Parts: sequence; C-alpha cells; structure tokens
Amino acid sequence: MKGGCSMTKLAWVLLLVGGLNWGLVGVGNFTDANWNLVNLIFGGAPTVENVVYLLVGLAALWAGWGMVAGCKDCK
Repeated sequence: MKGGCSMTKLAWVLLLVGGLNWGLVGVGNFTDANWNLVNLIFGGAPTVENVVYLLVGLAALWAGWGMVAGCKDCK
C-alpha cells in the first residue's frame, strides 16, 4: 500500500489478520477443528485474546471512517 498514514496501514494489516482468522474459523467448523489462530496463540490469556479482537474491530471502524472522511495523509 503506497501512501497513507501509519494508522491506516496498521488498520489494514489488522483487517487482513482478522479476515484470514475468520476464514480459518469457517474452514475449521466444517472439519470440527479449532482453527482460530488467535485462540490457539492466546487462548491461555483470554484478556490478550479479547484485546486482539477489540483491535481488529477498531481497525474496521478506522478503515470504514477512512473510506468516508479519510485523513490528509491518506487522500
């Protein structure tokens, strides 16, 4: 991704990670397996796992806001 501010780049990385994780969750459900990577990596620390989910959700809000308003660096 060229241009854009650091926050927008970070948001897109988090959205990519979140999207891939949800895709693996879907595939895992078909095979009766736990392919939730966030849970597998941070399952022993539920607070950290919840923070990761929160960050992905905030990244989605940031990216959605950027599509509508954008910041001066992202235009």
